[in-house]
Amino acid sequence: MLQSTRKFAWHLRALAAVSCGRTFTGSAFRPGTLARHPSGSRQLLASPATLAASRRSMFIQTQDTPNPDSLKFLPGVPVLEKGQTMDFPSVSAAQCSPLAKLLFRVEGVRAVFFGGDFVTISKQEDAEWRIIKPEVFAVIMDFFASGLPVVTDAKPNPDTQFNEDDDETVQMIKELLDTRIRPTVQEDGGDIIFMGFDDGVVKLKMQGSCSSCPSSIVTLKNGVQNMLQFYIPEVVSVEQVTDEADKVAEQEFSRLEKQIRQKDEEPPAENKT
Repeated sequence: MLQSTRKFAWHLRALAAVSCGRTFTGSAFRPGTLARHPSGSRQLLASPATLAASRRSMFIQTQDTPNPDSLKFLPGVPVLEKGQTMDFPSVSAAQCSPLAKLLFRVEGVRAVFFGGDFVTISKQEDAEWRIIKPEVFAVIMDFFASGLPVVTDAKPNPDTQFNEDDDETVQMIKELLDTRIRPTVQEDGGDIIFMGFDDGVVKLKMQGSCSSCPSSIVTLKNGVQNMLQFYIPEVVSVEQVTDEADKVAEQEFSRLEKQIRQKDEEPPAENKT
């Protein structure tokens, strides 16, 4: 058990070093020793005993979301800064996060989303939570016990940015999103990102549990749109938009899902003597 814990700590350290384009040499992978960072600073790596103690002290809670295929995991420690979010709709988008990459290795995980104090896991439609949950628990516990950074070389979504050229209507939309709408959506394990305002149409991007939720359109129309129209008469409607990366990820996921389905439907090969 001690040996496997040590190997896991080494693996996490190597994964973080590779993901941010750095390499550690010499004693850097030795638990309980001081590792020299390329900047010249030193970092104390956790020993196996420390990792085990950290795991025992961590209590992870789960919380249902409106999306039956998404579940919130609350590790009881900060994941990102308060109010920040980060979306990983595919494994290719997770290269900047050692934790997200490890979570994608769990069979059945389709997407990963980080909030200030939670991790949202979205599963494949035919996967079962009773199988996925224990593995996600183990990954999260081991990762936070290692002391590695959640994100290496990318910036999470901050509060909505206010630009100098924003007119009064756009400023009011962004203010309402940040103060009234986004906190509620984040409670459900997702986020809403402002993408633009054109001819009375507010364009928003859904992330996390909201991106594939069956009721996301209802949320947009009956919730977000009604609130924005109540305070801002210039708002005519609200539309959900996706960027090119999301489209590519969805196409790739559909292709892999089709291949798996075809493989399952193939008759077993006959043994030849």
